[in-house]
Amino acid sequence: QVQLVESGGGLVQAGGSLRLSCTASGNIIFRSVSMGWYRQAPGKQREMVATVRSGSGPNYADSVKGRFVISRDYAENTVYLQMNSLKAEDTAVYYCSYGGTHWGQGTPVTVSS
Repeated sequence: QVQLVESGGGLVQAGGSLRLSCTASGNIIFRSVSMGWYRQAPGKQREMVATVRSGSGPNYADSVKGRFVISRDYAENTVYLQMNSLKAEDTAVYYCSYGGTHWGQGTPVTVSS
């Protein structure tokens, strides 16, 4: 079983920054599995924000390129999402993903304009 615990969401003004964290535990092979962040805004489908896999460069949605940075701490089994220059349209519940098959509980991000 895989457990993903997210933190770091909250309320921020447009132009501000937040950093999300997700720590994986349980039956995991952290190093070789893709980790990522997805988000779901009210009334919309869940969408990929950023993913990263060992040996490959990060992959970002066009809407966040240049503003968000995904990174991993292999020693801590943790993946981060640094979100800068936040916009109102970034408002959503953000979910951490392990391998695209396991999901965290979600952490809400609200950006006020």
